[in-house]
Parts: sequence; C-alpha cells; structure tokens
Amino acid sequence: MDDDLIFGRNAVLELLKSGRSVNKIFFAEGNRDGSAQKIFSLAKSAGVVVEFVHREKLDRLCGGRHQGVAALAAAANYSTVEEILHLAESRNELPFLVLLDEMEDPQNFGAILRTAEAVGVHGVIIPKRRSVRLNATVFKTSAGAAEYVKVAQVTNVAQTLKIFRELGIKIVGSDMDAQIDFRRADLMGGIVLVIGNEGRGMRRLTRENCDLLIKIPMVGKINSLNASAAAAVLLYEIFSQRHSP
Repeated sequence: MDDDLIFGRNAVLELLKSGRSVNKIFFAEGNRDGSAQKIFSLAKSAGVVVEFVHREKLDRLCGGRHQGVAALAAAANYSTVEEILHLAESRNELPFLVLLDEMEDPQNFGAILRTAEAVGVHGVIIPKRRSVRLNATVFKTSAGAAEYVKVAQVTNVAQTLKIFRELGIKIVGSDMDAQIDFRRADLMGGIVLVIGNEGRGMRRLTRENCDLLIKIPMVGKINSLNASAAAAVLLYEIFSQRHSP
C-alpha cells in the first residue's frame, strides 16, 4: 500500500504518539519552534528519518496547509465491525457507534472523528463505495483523533444495520424531517447514530432500517446544520444520557 501524507502539527504529533509506523517527517527549514520542536524530538527518539526542506516543497506536497511539518506514514489500516464491538465489550460498555451514510466531505469526516473521540465512540462505520475515505485532510481536520477512533468499511449498510438490530443495538437516524425532537428521545443503551450525506441525507434503505428518527429543532432562517455540527450536537446528547447520574 502507498504511504499516507499526514500534515499539520497536531495531526503529525498524534501520529507519532499513536505508535503507527512513520517512514519520514518533513520540516520546513527554520521550523523548530514550539510544537515543531516537540515533534522533532519525538521523531528522533523513535528513529524516524527527518528531512528539512524548502517551504515551497511542502506547499506543493500539501497545498500550503501544513504548518511547516508533514509525515509519510504507513497507509491507514481500517478496523472491522467485529473489532469495534469487541472494543466496547472489552471496556464493559454498551456499543456507541456512528455510521456515515455516503458522506463525501473529508473535513466533515475529520470533525466528526474529533467529536467521536471526545465522547467515547467505539467506532465509525462508512460504506466501501461512494464515501469519503481516511486521507490527509481527514487526519488534519480530526486534530489527530483519526489515530484513535476505529473506522470500519462495510459493503452493505442496510445489512450491517440489520445485524446491529439483531444484537439489540438501537439504530437512530438524524433526519431534518423527523417528528421527534432529539432532546425528547431515549438515546440510552447500545446505539448507532446514523448521519447521512451532506446534501441528500440518508438513503431510503438506510432510513427504513432505523429504529428511531430524530431531528434538531431550529428557529433561524437556515433550515439545516452542517453535517459535522449536527453530529456533534447529537453525539453530546447521547454522551449526556449515557453518563447522567
């Protein structure tokens, strides 16, 4: 598999801390201040090859959003649904999962991974086709969370949801046309939160396989939230209910 290019200080720092194999780190010449020095020290301690290059080279590699550092890491390894469920079991916790139904924007994906890591989500599930994948933009936007949240790809979303239901895991879909306010929904127990495509929402079969559809009420002139913002609101509501006294 080809190497992944990971860039941005937080993303590269968390990459090194995660223990994932790193082949080389590029620093912009003269970039040794603050967190860059910490990255440099960790890289040298881990025996990672470090190369100082002209900033223009990093601009070409990363599109100018690198904060003076980029890393070549072994390509991202996806987990399996079984591994995600095992993680929940090993922690003696009810499954807390997110399924992204054909999400396309890597920045949304990265932001959702960041929130998912913060609230203790065991794993995020994405379709193998017509979906954003783990890439450099996802890693950077997640501020390193992509190194810690398990991500599984599945061939058939509807079939996967049926399996979850058979295991007693509740399927909850976010739908702006739903009748139930998320603040009045029972979001306890094992749960899969389904977030649809940024423009089209959930596919019909995905929606039909949900046990519950919830909405976020809004009073402004814009009738929908960005997908990652909506996911953050709902994930924290689930977190609140799971950890209520």
